[in-house]
Amino acid sequence: MKAQGPLKGVKVLEFVGLGPAPFCAMMLSDMGADVVRIDRPGAHGLGPADVLARGRRSVGLDLKDAQELETARRLIASADILLEGYRPGVMERLGLGPDIALERNPSLVYGRMTGWGQYGPLAHAAGHDINYISLTGALGAMGDRDKPAIPLNLVGDFGGGAMYLGFGVLAALHHARATGEGQVVDAAIVDGASSLMASQYQLAALGLWSPERGANLLDGAAHFYTVYECADGHFISIGPLEPEFYALLCEKTGFDGQAWPADWSGKGWAQAKAALADLFKTRSRQDWCDLLEGSDACFAPVLTYEESARHPHMVERGVHVEIDGVRQAAPAPRFSRTPGAIQGSAPQPGADREAVLADWLSD
Repeated sequence: MKAQGPLKGVKVLEFVGLGPAPFCAMMLSDMGADVVRIDRPGAHGLGPADVLARGRRSVGLDLKDAQELETARRLIASADILLEGYRPGVMERLGLGPDIALERNPSLVYGRMTGWGQYGPLAHAAGHDINYISLTGALGAMGDRDKPAIPLNLVGDFGGGAMYLGFGVLAALHHARATGEGQVVDAAIVDGASSLMASQYQLAALGLWSPERGANLLDGAAHFYTVYECADGHFISIGPLEPEFYALLCEKTGFDGQAWPADWSGKGWAQAKAALADLFKTRSRQDWCDLLEGSDACFAPVLTYEESARHPHMVERGVHVEIDGVRQAAPAPRFSRTPGAIQGSAPQPGADREAVLADWLSD
């Protein structure tokens, strides 16, 4: 692998888990970090389809073997960042907890990814994304009045989990390089997903947000910030929150904005939404794209991920790439001087042991 990007030279040791921690490791690798996965001996990889494991090298270690455990500790001593996503106490029982790790490597950033956090009444309970965002109020705020809408696992695992883990370990790395002091980063999905609700807390404090689902400006209740079905069964989205943008939408579509103003108070939303729904069902999605796309009407077609890869805007920006026959998103964000790059497909578990040990433990 030929690393490039703003994190070139940063060494990350990843104890393989599921979901948000591997995604965080993927992002660090995309930005140029040398990420090494600790896999179980005899583990079988998914090959190029394992997008979350792209761009790493893999070392197979039996952590129940004393000699192999010592090899893991030596790798920890050489790392800048450690990532693990196990339940609280698992790394300690393996003999690889923060106390031992920071004793061997005082400047280490020890990143811990969990759903509930390292402590609290639920810390040791099993759970998944849907459970964590349920507790935060995020899931309860999404959907219509009948039931919550599940936002894939974007809000919990990846938004509230991986992104906060990545932000945390890089902030701690900055501190470690300035002071020589490492530390533990406790990244809990319940913390991160709650943090993502900051704007809802702000709107609530201003009296502009109701705890009732499907009754707010940004949750689909407003006729000028929602999705509509077209004549062909496809959907489009509109979001002209500003008066001038709403006026343009009305002008282009022929909708009566005087009869149905974009009133943030909620007055007349249901009736206006019904009228707009009838209007948008008169034409196909492509017809509406031809009329509205690229204008300030705040419009976009609702695409599948396959359609998204073919959209001219996404194509021109190179948002999607193909690695070993597997389509996936390119590294983000973008840097003007030190662009990131995918450092290859997922490794075969354990295949890079000798090379990694030679690179990392040569001293």
